[in-house]
Amino acid sequence: MSTVRTWLQRALWDVVPRDHRESPAALRRRQAVTIGVVFLGAVVLGLSLRIEPGSDLFYLATSALALIWAGGAFLSGPLHLGRIAWRDELRRPVVTPVLLGLAIVGVFVLGGLVIREIPYLQREVSAVLSYANQGSVPILVVITAVNGVAEELFFRGAAYAAIPHRPVVWTTIAYVIATAATGNVMLAFAAILLGVVVGLERRASGGILAPILTHCTWSLSMLLILPPVIG
Repeated sequence: MSTVRTWLQRALWDVVPRDHRESPAALRRRQAVTIGVVFLGAVVLGLSLRIEPGSDLFYLATSALALIWAGGAFLSGPLHLGRIAWRDELRRPVVTPVLLGLAIVGVFVLGGLVIREIPYLQREVSAVLSYANQGSVPILVVITAVNGVAEELFFRGAAYAAIPHRPVVWTTIAYVIATAATGNVMLAFAAILLGVVVGLERRASGGILAPILTHCTWSLSMLLILPPVIG
């Protein structure tokens, strides 16, 4: 138990030393870019999930969304990969964020078993999963991975760095608002849990690598595992 506690503390709580300070002018520029991209991305996300499942337009819209998130992130300013404590040194986080992503998957699978017994929630989840059921799975895997990377580049990269105070809270709220543009309750709920976990990873590690790996592990697993669970 103490080993697990130490592992979680290093992954989500212990802040590694770093110096990512920016000039006031650079911070203002990052904030302006971030605000504009959040609203643009929310609009495109909402439109993409209103396209008929299986349509080529869906692939086009989600690719455009990834370009918006990633482009906005790099346009805002420098991004950092981050490190976490491992034994007596600092290392790039790889295994730990993947394991955290799998833990979140376990939570959602258990939740899926409950959701399928509640008609309203099952319809909400099925509306999202219909894209996996009717679309090309290999293409959806690529799109899901690319969008996971792009979202973390922006929300835990650019947006996090643009917020001087309580960035975990505010980036989670921004992520939930952007996701809520889909009009889907379950996606918004998922964004809360995922946003808090990857936000804490960003705070602890000082970079985007851990959030990217956790997000992609979770989203790809949900794409492939959740449809048969929900039924």
